[in-house]
Amino acid sequence: MNFLKEKVLAKQMALEVGKMLKFNFPKFDRSHGLKIKSKDQIQTWVDLAAEKIILAKIKKHFPSHKIFSEEAGSNHKSSDYYWIIDPLDGTTNYSMHLPAYGVSIGLAYKNEMVLGVTFMPELNELTVAEIGKGAFINNEKIHVSRQNALSKSLLTFCHGSMVHDIKRAIKLYSRFKIKGFDFRQIGCAVMEFNFVAAGRTEAIMLPGANLYDVAAGELIVKEAGGRVSDFKNKDWNIFSKDILASNGLIHNSVLKIINEN
Repeated sequence: MNFLKEKVLAKQMALEVGKMLKFNFPKFDRSHGLKIKSKDQIQTWVDLAAEKIILAKIKKHFPSHKIFSEEAGSNHKSSDYYWIIDPLDGTTNYSMHLPAYGVSIGLAYKNEMVLGVTFMPELNELTVAEIGKGAFINNEKIHVSRQNALSKSLLTFCHGSMVHDIKRAIKLYSRFKIKGFDFRQIGCAVMEFNFVAAGRTEAIMLPGANLYDVAAGELIVKEAGGRVSDFKNKDWNIFSKDILASNGLIHNSVLKIINEN
């Protein structure tokens, strides 16, 4: 199938929202309009404004499509087309003026990811992946790294908002920090998945991943030649709870450590 119309719209939305986010970034004041959603998640007026732009455009151009967005949740429509949106990924970074944030727009068709578009305003990087057509940053094709030694690999991690998942992430940190070249949390899944896809890092792992955080990035890594699975080495799908995305060469080594008793 061809998803050209959806891809054109996704790129337009990512760029428009990214422009708005970058404009407000220098003057953002987290003492105003900040809501704590969970132990490590916050919501700001910027999240809501970004989401409003995206939802309005999808509803206008594809009114029958199903949508799941971080702030608004699901629109509960029945459709083979399923938009998965994080209008501002890295809200905490944004609120503290750390320029590691982005826009994530994914599209699934019959529960398979077919389109992933992300934009990182501070790096001015628009990343686009369509199933079977490769992954591109600013129209330049990208590929995962060819590093096959875990001891020389740069690894990143994040986690869901449940305490159980945070505890699992802490265990992963204690295991990997001394086994890889470095192991760190950037706090922006858009950036973490893009970095794997572009060969800047070797893997990103997330216990209890939120779908809107990883849907677009999963396809981007796969289309860049990487591998994506859950923690049991089954191919990742939109119903998976955990995710590991890597360059493929260190995937099994990472999984072995994840599953140590």
